Amino acid sequence: MNTLPATATTSLPHSLSLYVHIPFCETKCPYCDFNTYAGIEQMMPAYVEALVSEIERWGAALSRPAVTTIFMGGGTPSYLPAHDLEAVLAAVRRAFGVMPDAEATMEANPGDLLRDRPASLSRLGFNRLSIGVQSLDDGLLRLLGRRHTAQEAADAYRAVRRAGFENVNLDLMYGLPHQSMAQWRDTLDGALALGPEHLSLYCLTLEEGTPMEQQVRLGALPEPDGDLAADMYLHAEETLAREGYRHYEISNWARPGLESRHNLTYWRNGPFLGVGPGAHSYLGRWRFHNLASPREYVRSMAAAELAGAAPATLSEETLASFPVMGGVEFLDVSLEMAETMMMGLRLDEGVSLASFESRFGRRMDAVFGEQLAELTGLGLLERDDSVVRLTARGRLLGNEVFLRFFG
Repeated sequence: MNTLPATATTSLPHSLSLYVHIPFCETKCPYCDFNTYAGIEQMMPAYVEALVSEIERWGAALSRPAVTTIFMGGGTPSYLPAHDLEAVLAAVRRAFGVMPDAEATMEANPGDLLRDRPASLSRLGFNRLSIGVQSLDDGLLRLLGRRHTAQEAADAYRAVRRAGFENVNLDLMYGLPHQSMAQWRDTLDGALALGPEHLSLYCLTLEEGTPMEQQVRLGALPEPDGDLAADMYLHAEETLAREGYRHYEISNWARPGLESRHNLTYWRNGPFLGVGPGAHSYLGRWRFHNLASPREYVRSMAAAELAGAAPATLSEETLASFPVMGGVEFLDVSLEMAETMMMGLRLDEGVSLASFESRFGRRMDAVFGEQLAELTGLGLLERDDSVVRLTARGRLLGNEVFLRFFG
């Protein structure tokens, strides 16, 4: 844990977004490096008990703030039994002031959404689903280690619609080994034929140490073609614009008004709390994360003493009192400003000059004038009197743009 200034304190948040991590998977995909685990289903009851305890502890520590969005991710939240999902959501409602119009999203695998499962999720209070389709090509699904077929993905989507869900996201992947442009077009066209409100399109990243990265490194799979991946991205931009989707974030498209409210909290650098092993949080200028191991997480929560009275402010002492705390950082203003630029520029709305000045008490040009001039000259940023945003070329080279603000 970092050593922090003894005087570092921030006020308690009045409202926040809540992320709930479910680390269980029936099988682990070969490209995945998330904090998820297969073969530990026997831990589910103890895990849910620990998660409920952490949620209740945070509700008391933060004096029951309003929650505007809930996102249950993983892992595979849809793999968790319905009674466990119900227990977790009940704890959230007891511990926080969940807004009546809160967006409540759950990530789900297609194979978990057949028969009556979608209806039960709706009854529990979820009003948005994010379905991990990834591809509508059965060969590529096998390559990705997915446990569903293209037909099962389509069947799951239709089951979700029959259950009354009106806000559905489909996750798709491109830039895969052996993936052709024709396969990508077919997957995108197939997804559009279903009619989702939201699409998240992710280029494969070969994360070090994952089975797929090792296969590529050893020559068992071909290196993904970066130029082809860029062409796939451009094809998606053109196709989705023609179909009326708003390209509101580098990797995300939505019908107007149905953008992911939870993820907008991240991209606008707003306050969010993460619960569960390895979950990250950002409250005030505090950034912190939980222990990653589910076993350590359960053990630490079980051994925890009862929480004391709610503090008036967030401080190192407050955060360190949490039994599952894995690390804490107090952000200096320069880093907070750089992260606000990095996250905000991912959005088509860009970063408002007025909002930046209101938040930090300094004009954007006074802080990043050199970077803005350079990136505008390179054709990667555009600006007017009110906002700075990425150009079309800047979206393709986003990481190079973002790095400039951390120099």
